[in-house]
This record gives sequence, C-alpha cells and structure tokens, in this order.
Amino acid sequence: QVQLVESGGGSVQAGGSLRLSCAASGYVSYYHYCMGWFRQAPGKEREGVASIDRDGGTRYADSVKGRFTISRDNVKSTLSLQMNSLEPEDTAMYYCAADRRRGGYCYSLEAYEFNSWGQGTQVTVSS
Repeated sequence: QVQLVESGGGSVQAGGSLRLSCAASGYVSYYHYCMGWFRQAPGKEREGVASIDRDGGTRYADSVKGRFTISRDNVKSTLSLQMNSLEPEDTAMYYCAADRRRGGYCYSLEAYEFNSWGQGTQVTVSS
C-alpha cells in the first residue's frame, strides 16, 4: 500500500498562488499509479480537482481549468499541484490520492476511483 504525504498548503490572498506537493512511498512502482488531487471544504463533499495518469495525461475539474496545473515526477515519486489565481472558493483541505488498479491510468475524478489517501493540507484563500 502506498503512503502519501502532502505539503505546501497555507494562507494566501485572492489572486495569489500556492504549490502543493505529495511524496509517495511504500509502493511497488509509482509509474503504475494514477495520481490525483481532491479537496473538501467544511460542510461539503470531497470533490476531484485534477488527476494525472502514468504517461502525463491530465483531467481537471471545470472550476480549476486554466488556473491549476497538475504534474508528476515518476523518478522522484512526487506529485504537484500549481495553483494560480486563487479564489476564496478554493479554500479547502486538499488531499493527494493514488490508485493502481488500472495500471496507472485514470478514468475519472470520482473519489471511489482512488483507494489510497494522504492526510491532507489546508489551503485558505482570503478575499
């Protein structure tokens, strides 16, 4: 089972930027994991933000397209999320997620598609 540890969260004003990172360990082959970022705001359900498959194919939620960029380093076993033009609505706990049941390919941004989760990192955007 892969272990995931997020970092990089914090507080920023609207319009600012943050970069989240996720370090993976305890795995057989990082290349064979679909990786994703999810977020959950207080009182709301967890929602998919972005995913990236083993070959770099990406998928984004409509709410973050053009503002967020997901990337992965298969050598360092890391996942990143560059977040620009942040809005107060982006305030949430952000989670790194992974799944290898489909050999590293991602099929959706639904939480049930991922079976390994980090503990989360808080992002707060003030207006």
